Amino acid sequence: MSDDEKKKAWMPPRWFVRLAWATHRGLYKMTGGRIGLRPPKSVNHWGTARLTTIGRRSGQERPVMVGYFEDGPNLVTMAMNGWGEGEPAWWLNLQTNPEATLDLKDGPRRVKGRAAEGEERSRLWDRWREIDKNLDAYAARRPGETAVVILEPLAD
Repeated sequence: MSDDEKKKAWMPPRWFVRLAWATHRGLYKMTGGRIGLRPPKSVNHWGTARLTTIGRRSGQERPVMVGYFEDGPNLVTMAMNGWGEGEPAWWLNLQTNPEATLDLKDGPRRVKGRAAEGEERSRLWDRWREIDKNLDAYAARRPGETAVVILEPLAD
């Protein structure tokens, strides 16, 4: 990676990233969900949602805030762990139990998560690249490939 790419890929310290996401979750919880969720502002922006998975070991609900964009009826996010090492716990949980709940600004939705593969992954990665010009530089900070996660709606 060139020095220019490293500058573009600058990230705040890990403790700050974790604090920011914890604050976001706390703000959502304190306001009863009135603050913290938003749909994508346009095709070139991502939205925020609250994904609740079931803990693979605890069996308890585990909420987390995720960024997403819409792809037809599906929502697409990335298992990026704040661009740090390792897989995020929510993604490990979703691999064990793919059914989850997604809270959106317009209400909750039951979903089933899966990893995009092959051409589908390439297409969706390219779509994220349109939204975030530094995507490849950020992803280069991780030791392995970042999963592109598709959240498909389930019938009620």
